[in-house]
Amino acid sequence: MAADGLVTLGSSYAPKETMKRLETDRIDHAAGAAEVGLSLRPTELLIFGNAKGGTPLMQSIQTIGIDLPLKILIWQDGAGNTWLSYNDPSWLAKRHRANHNVVATVTALTGALHALAKAATGAQ
Repeated sequence: MAADGLVTLGSSYAPKETMKRLETDRIDHAAGAAEVGLSLRPTELLIFGNAKGGTPLMQSIQTIGIDLPLKILIWQDGAGNTWLSYNDPSWLAKRHRANHNVVATVTALTGALHALAKAATGAQ
Protein backbone atom coordinates (compact mmCIF):
# COMPACT_ATOMS: atom_id res chain seq x y z
CA MET A 1 0.00 0.00 0.00
CA ALA A 2 1.43 3.37 -1.01
CA ALA A 3 1.56 6.16 1.55
CA ASP A 4 -0.48 9.27 0.77
CA GLY A 5 1.53 11.79 -1.20
CA LEU A 6 4.53 9.51 -1.60
CA VAL A 7 5.95 8.99 -5.09
CA THR A 8 8.04 5.83 -5.55
CA LEU A 9 10.02 4.82 -8.64
CA GLY A 10 11.88 1.59 -9.25
CA SER A 11 15.53 2.09 -10.09
CA SER A 12 17.57 0.40 -12.80
CA TYR A 13 20.60 0.78 -10.52
CA ALA A 14 21.75 -0.52 -7.14
CA PRO A 15 21.13 1.69 -4.08
CA LYS A 16 24.66 3.17 -3.98
CA GLU A 17 24.67 3.92 -7.71
CA THR A 18 21.21 5.50 -7.52
CA MET A 19 22.39 7.73 -4.67
CA LYS A 20 25.62 8.65 -6.51
CA ARG A 21 23.49 9.90 -9.41
CA LEU A 22 22.18 12.65 -7.11
CA GLU A 23 24.07 15.43 -5.35
CA THR A 24 24.21 14.42 -1.72
CA ASP A 25 23.68 15.65 1.79
CA ARG A 26 22.62 12.29 3.07
CA ILE A 27 21.88 10.08 6.04
CA ASP A 28 22.75 6.40 5.80
CA HIS A 29 20.09 4.75 7.98
CA ALA A 30 21.60 1.27 7.45
CA ALA A 31 25.00 2.45 8.71
CA GLY A 32 23.32 3.99 11.75
CA ALA A 33 21.54 0.73 12.46
CA ALA A 34 24.82 -1.19 12.18
CA GLU A 35 26.43 1.16 14.72
CA VAL A 36 23.89 0.03 17.33
CA GLY A 37 24.10 -3.65 16.41
CA LEU A 38 20.95 -3.80 14.25
CA SER A 39 20.55 -4.71 10.60
CA LEU A 40 18.72 -2.75 7.93
CA ARG A 41 18.72 -3.20 4.15
CA PRO A 42 20.31 -0.26 2.26
CA THR A 43 18.29 2.84 3.16
CA GLU A 44 19.71 6.34 2.55
CA LEU A 45 18.05 9.72 2.81
CA LEU A 46 19.04 12.67 0.62
CA ILE A 47 18.18 16.10 2.04
CA PHE A 48 18.16 19.12 -0.26
CA GLY A 49 16.47 22.43 -0.89
CA ASN A 50 16.92 26.12 -1.52
CA ALA A 51 15.42 29.32 -0.23
CA LYS A 52 13.92 30.25 -3.60
CA GLY A 53 11.68 27.17 -3.53
CA GLY A 54 11.05 26.75 0.18
CA THR A 55 10.53 30.34 1.32
CA PRO A 56 7.35 31.01 -0.73
CA LEU A 57 5.85 27.84 0.72
CA MET A 58 6.69 28.89 4.27
CA GLN A 59 5.42 32.43 3.59
CA SER A 60 2.12 30.81 2.64
CA ILE A 61 1.97 28.52 5.68
CA GLN A 62 4.87 28.18 8.10
CA THR A 63 3.97 24.68 9.25
CA ILE A 64 5.17 23.32 5.89
CA GLY A 65 8.66 23.94 7.28
CA ILE A 66 8.32 20.59 9.10
CA ASP A 67 8.49 18.93 5.66
CA LEU A 68 11.32 21.12 4.34
CA PRO A 69 13.96 20.79 3.16
CA LEU A 70 12.78 18.22 0.67
CA LYS A 71 14.02 14.65 0.92
CA ILE A 72 14.51 11.65 -1.34
CA LEU A 73 14.80 8.14 0.11
CA ILE A 74 16.78 5.43 -1.70
CA TRP A 75 15.98 1.98 -0.37
CA GLN A 76 16.23 -1.70 -1.17
CA ASP A 77 13.37 -4.15 -0.59
CA GLY A 78 13.65 -7.74 0.59
CA ALA A 79 13.87 -9.00 -3.01
CA GLY A 80 16.90 -6.80 -3.70
CA ASN A 81 15.03 -4.22 -5.82
CA THR A 82 16.11 -0.59 -5.49
CA TRP A 83 13.48 2.13 -5.01
CA LEU A 84 13.48 5.91 -4.83
CA SER A 85 10.68 7.68 -2.89
CA TYR A 86 9.81 11.31 -2.20
CA ASN A 87 6.89 13.37 -0.94
CA ASP A 88 4.85 14.94 -3.73
CA PRO A 89 5.12 18.75 -3.24
CA SER A 90 1.45 19.21 -4.19
CA TRP A 91 0.49 16.76 -1.45
CA LEU A 92 2.63 18.71 1.03
CA ALA A 93 0.89 21.94 0.00
CA LYS A 94 -2.51 20.31 0.52
CA ARG A 95 -1.42 18.77 3.82
CA HIS A 96 -0.56 22.20 5.19
CA ARG A 97 -3.38 24.04 3.39
CA ALA A 98 -1.01 26.37 1.55
CA ASN A 99 -2.72 29.20 -0.32
CA HIS A 100 -3.11 29.34 -4.09
CA ASN A 101 -0.26 31.84 -4.44
CA VAL A 102 2.23 28.95 -4.33
CA VAL A 103 0.87 26.95 -7.29
CA ALA A 104 3.76 27.99 -9.56
CA THR A 105 6.34 27.11 -6.88
CA VAL A 106 4.73 23.74 -6.20
CA THR A 107 4.58 22.99 -9.93
CA ALA A 108 8.26 23.87 -10.35
CA LEU A 109 9.31 21.76 -7.35
CA THR A 110 7.24 18.82 -8.60
CA GLY A 111 8.87 19.00 -12.03
CA ALA A 112 12.35 19.28 -10.58
CA LEU A 113 11.88 16.33 -8.22
CA HIS A 114 10.41 14.19 -10.98
CA ALA A 115 13.33 15.02 -13.29
CA LEU A 116 15.90 14.24 -10.56
CA ALA A 117 14.17 10.97 -9.72
CA LYS A 118 14.01 9.89 -13.36
CA ALA A 119 17.68 10.74 -13.90
CA ALA A 120 18.78 8.91 -10.76
CA THR A 121 16.75 5.77 -11.44
CA GLY A 122 17.04 5.52 -15.20
CA ALA A 123 13.22 5.62 -15.41
CA GLN A 124 11.58 6.59 -18.69
